[in-house]
Amino acid sequence: MALHGLGSMTLGVPRVDEARQFYRDFGLTESTPGTFATRDGGEQLHVVERPVRQLVEVTLAADDPDDLARIASAAAAHDLDVTHHDANDNQKGSISVVEPVVGIRVRVVMRDRITQSVYDTPPMNGPGRTVRDGDRAPAIFAAGAAAPRRLGHVLWGTPDIAASKRFLVDVLGFRLSDESAGIIAFLRCSTDHHNVGLISSPVPFFHHSSWQVDDLDEIGRGAHHLLTADPLCSVWGLGRHFLGSNLFWYFRDPAGNFAEYFADLDQIGDDDAWIARDWAPDKSLYAWGPPVPRDFVEPPDLAAIKEALNA
Repeated sequence: MALHGLGSMTLGVPRVDEARQFYRDFGLTESTPGTFATRDGGEQLHVVERPVRQLVEVTLAADDPDDLARIASAAAAHDLDVTHHDANDNQKGSISVVEPVVGIRVRVVMRDRITQSVYDTPPMNGPGRTVRDGDRAPAIFAAGAAAPRRLGHVLWGTPDIAASKRFLVDVLGFRLSDESAGIIAFLRCSTDHHNVGLISSPVPFFHHSSWQVDDLDEIGRGAHHLLTADPLCSVWGLGRHFLGSNLFWYFRDPAGNFAEYFADLDQIGDDDAWIARDWAPDKSLYAWGPPVPRDFVEPPDLAAIKEALNA
């Protein structure tokens, strides 16, 4: 696969300073005002001012110039305008094309692949299996914010899920991993089960970003830290998704965007061996967890977003 993951995202919000504080509490490192880094992925979030919340840009990581040329050719074949950006010290050259339904700018950049050190799962006792004898669990001594490893995926609502899916597959080269046809679709450009999610919505809007952490305990520690700062910021969790299998917990930033901690996501190392399936709607969200809040599937600000887009 020519692409190898998400490079970064640019998030537009009406009040930048409030969002900056949230993502600091979330555990991202603010390298410069409004720019945030993860432990393994470098600078992966840029927060900018916009009248309403929106995903402004997604950066995809590619290996070499041939990858950019292939995507540029595919975009032109679909009558989409392609912008070629000059190389500079921070990136070796890139192209960008606008997603035709929602209007998100997708920039494809040549960059090195993210390398991650192996995470050694702490020993855990279980029925008939004692591996931590006479020692307290290390997790009880950990404190403070989570420390996300990298940006895993973004998900947005689209009025034409079929057209948005065609753009990701036919132009950018994504592969479909799983879906509930016409409702939700998960697509990948790396070994992760999904790097982009699409949900059917009458209003184009940004739903959430998702950030990898080490394990269940780090999800809980990050949640505890966020809830100490704002007891009302939790949206949905703790739970385990069915599609992708990952553990999750979602939180709302001050602009209304959701941010997810995830761990233990399905990996697809052999594209040809994986079979994408069309699942019943009751499998599209979770295997276990709290009931899905209405705000999660129908954010309360959709009418305001629609009005702003039509202004």
